[in-house]
Amino acid sequence: MASLRLVVILLCLRFELFAMPSLVAHTLEEFDQLMDSLRQHSHVPAVSVAIAANDRVVWSKGYGIADLETNRPATPDTTYHLASLTKLFSSAILLQLVHEGKFSLEDPIEKYGIYIPSPGVIRLWHLMSHTSLHTPGSAYSYDGSRFTHLGIVIERVTGGNFATEFVRRIQRPFKLFRIAPNPDTPAFDATGLDRAEYKANLAKSYRYINGRHVLTVPPSIFDAAAGMTGSAVDIARFSIALDRGEIVPDYLRERSYTPIKLLWGQTSPYGLGWFTTHYKGERVIWHYGEWIAMSTLIVKVPDRRLTFVALGNTDALSTPYGLGAGRIETSAWARAFLDSFVFGRARLP
Repeated sequence: MASLRLVVILLCLRFELFAMPSLVAHTLEEFDQLMDSLRQHSHVPAVSVAIAANDRVVWSKGYGIADLETNRPATPDTTYHLASLTKLFSSAILLQLVHEGKFSLEDPIEKYGIYIPSPGVIRLWHLMSHTSLHTPGSAYSYDGSRFTHLGIVIERVTGGNFATEFVRRIQRPFKLFRIAPNPDTPAFDATGLDRAEYKANLAKSYRYINGRHVLTVPPSIFDAAAGMTGSAVDIARFSIALDRGEIVPDYLRERSYTPIKLLWGQTSPYGLGWFTTHYKGERVIWHYGEWIAMSTLIVKVPDRRLTFVALGNTDALSTPYGLGAGRIETSAWARAFLDSFVFGRARLP
């Protein structure tokens, strides 16, 4: 009965969001208002948003309250638990290592001491693309627990770990000091940042239950699939560096954006660390995060050098939409951005 009740609640929320009068803004000012309307309608205490265009962050804003106990407001630089947006950073490091000749995406996972029962040979690209279930390469099935094993590969070929390689390869070179491993884990020590100061800027996480927000302590984990924290602005800056070819070489970035062709001829909605699809004829690269009392979204339109980032401190940016199926059009937040700035008349600074 509890499971049925949850399904009904989620379906009602999805209906409410789709039933909103309009998800299209005609100006940046209207989009600003739309973001806060979506936040309130979704019962999210805090949402931070950033938009990058033409190699710069052109607009960002925080909405609502990041900590209901202290009434601390959300800002563009407020940090949030990122959940599965963590995969963007681990996949970037893995592709860097491929470019450096440290390993091949075709390597069997057993070469790195990873053993998963399978009717066929699971290769590293199968884990990165969520195609390792059943006969490897035959079907897409989003599975963060299998993606986690890729952290072992980083350890084996670098002698470090995901946290140390993130700091060395991404955080420090690009000065992204508002992206870091979960500060409640030992992995945060690799950053050299002040833990108390970093945590003071972190949005508290909440569940919306029976008309009120319940403070919820997120899981204290960090691995290749989940556990990173970050701000909307720094994630947008990471996206810019990715577009410039400064983090991953262009040829590997494009491979990561290319949907996997499955064994029986179907096309997966996922590439290597990114969802990839078309929306109204436009190529859209994206990812979401969803976990206990947290949700996140990044939407990229690479042919227009546009990036939209939205981070929230409940699960409502993701859970109502079933994004694991790979359909970006189900997200009210993604549609608001795309229909306003890509297919609408709204213009950015």
